[in-house]
Amino acid sequence: MPPGLFLMTHKKDTVPLPEDLRVFLTVIRKAGFAAAADELGLSPAYVSKRIQILETTLATRLLHRTSRRIALTEDGERVQRWAVRILEDFQQLSDELSDAHDSPRGHLHLCSSFGFGRNHVAPALSLLAEQYPDLEVRLDVFDRVVDIVSEGFDLEIRVGDDIPGQHIGRRLVSNRRILCAAPAYLKRRGTPQHLSELEQHDCLVLKERDNPFGLWNLERDGSQESVRVRGPLSSNNGEIVMQWALDGRGVLLRSMWDVKPLLEQGKLVQVLHSYTQSANVWAVYPTRLAHSGKLRACVEFLQEHFKGLSI
Repeated sequence: MPPGLFLMTHKKDTVPLPEDLRVFLTVIRKAGFAAAADELGLSPAYVSKRIQILETTLATRLLHRTSRRIALTEDGERVQRWAVRILEDFQQLSDELSDAHDSPRGHLHLCSSFGFGRNHVAPALSLLAEQYPDLEVRLDVFDRVVDIVSEGFDLEIRVGDDIPGQHIGRRLVSNRRILCAAPAYLKRRGTPQHLSELEQHDCLVLKERDNPFGLWNLERDGSQESVRVRGPLSSNNGEIVMQWALDGRGVLLRSMWDVKPLLEQGKLVQVLHSYTQSANVWAVYPTRLAHSGKLRACVEFLQEHFKGLSI
């Protein structure tokens, strides 16, 4: 046998298992066995075994392995394309059966931002799981931009109207951001009467997703206005910035869903009432899942749930 020649024997009519194809795609997406194992909740050894079984079944090598990285072989690229199609067909079959029995089932992997995810999405998903016990739902929360396709998410619950063109977005609830500060801060520094005055105030700047840092784009009577803001405190976490506002450290631009109870309690005071920033809540998902029964059930449930979210 020539050196390096890779031969495998396999039984006639043997076909790969869907689960092995799923493991294979996860290894590719996570660029490693350990990372794939962590996402799948399996051991790296088991993931490696499933890849070996898949290679044996298909009688070809799918991955070039080194100590530092993995790469697809030419056959691996072919199998990757087919694996995506096969698993999507299986998913469509499962969805059609679910629709036929009016009982969504299977895995759903969602993501959202830390604040909205913890305070609103998580409670909603608890109710979703109660209504649809055959669904297995996983929620991950981030304060960064998420590529839902490359990172393997079925659905993102996103605050803000910047919906990628290649995805489908369905608005769940209308929302806006407003300017506010603690009474103690306003007593000490005065209440701004014009947007330009914010340049002379301590503003609590939040670095959120891919929004420009320190630039607040606001709307007034249908027109867009911007102001460059700064202050001694800034963060990439909304809950930290919120606490600073409550401590009287500066002016905050924050979603109404987050600050409404604090306004009602008098812990924060809205300023420059005529200025707002659109921050609607959206369900965003890949176009390939447009006809997924379980995804449709989830989105429709969230849409109905958030109707009662008073913002």
